[in-house]
Amino acid sequence: MVKKKNEKWQMSVDFTDLNKACPKDSFPLPHIDQLIDATAGHELLSFLHAYSGYNQILMAEDQEKTTFITHQGTYYYIVIPFGLNNVGATYQRLVTKMFKKLLGKTMEVYIDNMLVKSKKEGGSHWSAEGSLRNIEAIRNEIESQKMRLWRNLRKVP
Repeated sequence: MVKKKNEKWQMSVDFTDLNKACPKDSFPLPHIDQLIDATAGHELLSFLHAYSGYNQILMAEDQEKTTFITHQGTYYYIVIPFGLNNVGATYQRLVTKMFKKLLGKTMEVYIDNMLVKSKKEGGSHWSAEGSLRNIEAIRNEIESQKMRLWRNLRKVP
């Protein structure tokens, strides 16, 4: 357990050896300067953050490789935990796919940070409210594909 700046405790698993064994995911992250330039001419900017975003993505068949031992038993992650070297690229790939129709137009995404932009308030442009509805629809679609949200760990039998 690691104490965070806000005085809360966070579970932390050392994945150093696992990260050394994993091939690097080369999915490109957006360039920050290009994201900033993409906001030029937009009057309304809304910033959103995906809370515990990594913990919403189910692990593939390799979930047992995240096994760790505690005084209460042996567990492994069923969702992608923080600390694996490819989580940023994996998450960026997911949000790029999810928002492909909006990226560069009304939305920019950098991993779990989203920017909704509009040239002017109102009109036919996407608003933050409209984008939130779109995010909710995507979340519902993901849930309908049997992704289990909010369940991070499974005990090893």
